[in-house]
Amino acid sequence: MSTDISQRKRDHLDLCATGDVGFRDRTTLLECVRLVHDGLPELSLDEVDLSVTVLGKRLRAPIIIAAMTGGTAEAADVNHALATLAEKRGYGFGLGSQRAMHRRAEVSWTYAVRERAPTTLLLGNVGLVQAREMSTEQLQGLVREVGADALCVHLNPAMELVQPGGDRDFRDGMALLRRATAELGVPVVAKETGNGISPGTARKLLAAGVRHLDVSGAGGTSWVGVETLRAEGSARRLGEALWDWGVPTGASVALCAPLGFETVIATGGVQTGTDVARAIALGATAAGIARPTLKALRAGGVEGAEQFLDEVENELRAVMLLTGSRDVAALRAAPRVVVGELERWVTQLGAR
Repeated sequence: MSTDISQRKRDHLDLCATGDVGFRDRTTLLECVRLVHDGLPELSLDEVDLSVTVLGKRLRAPIIIAAMTGGTAEAADVNHALATLAEKRGYGFGLGSQRAMHRRAEVSWTYAVRERAPTTLLLGNVGLVQAREMSTEQLQGLVREVGADALCVHLNPAMELVQPGGDRDFRDGMALLRRATAELGVPVVAKETGNGISPGTARKLLAAGVRHLDVSGAGGTSWVGVETLRAEGSARRLGEALWDWGVPTGASVALCAPLGFETVIATGGVQTGTDVARAIALGATAAGIARPTLKALRAGGVEGAEQFLDEVENELRAVMLLTGSRDVAALRAAPRVVVGELERWVTQLGAR
């Protein structure tokens, strides 16, 4: 791993934990989902069941601590702390891009969380462009070395266009996904990186054999924004222009969930239990929470992260009670009203 990659990983962590890298004028549009109150739910709060099966593993709640980092000592500390927390709470956990460990085996330990999270749903992670250049055996090695249950192949063309030294050639992605889904031996999750998945992209993914999706939509952390703050000159100007680029998380879920995926993870700007509930009501299987968990960890240690996640769960459970939803399947079928800009996204793109 080059010094440049090491520094990029440090920059990413610092900017996500402390920097102003959210979307500026665009939201997730999850606020456009109105869940319908049930004043006679015929439920006890203790009866509400948050558990859900994702990629063959049962989670205690429909929450994944989403992919963030790897490749440096600080990244290892974050991965170890949050994977331990995911194990304790029965969540899923996503690793950051394993590109660094593919280049230099000596940093593999920064991704090694399986001993701390022996039963956790663990998601590996590699960029589509990097995966395209790897053999199936090399991809299997990335999965095997960390003990991952599935491999996220992340799609990040907007981020790369702004990133200093980033990729510029995004051809043959469909061929890579066809090969990976046919040969890898574990589920492949197509994952965006903050710019969302459109229904057109989703249909291409289905045609390539992908059955699991993490929309990672617009409205949360702008990874274009992260790279903009690292860039200079024309790249920085391009980043400023594209800072708010993407399909909002709510729109991605609403448009992609009906298309036939086995798994739809709603990541990108999910911050509260109500956000989780709204995403599930739109059709998501579970929700991924990344930056808010990192910020809580940085501000208050593991105790602070636990407190934040307690609040997310408590709010989700309350919303489920107040919609008469005994379990996650019932919440997914609960009455809801879609308003405003999200309604326009669904109306204008839903039939295409």
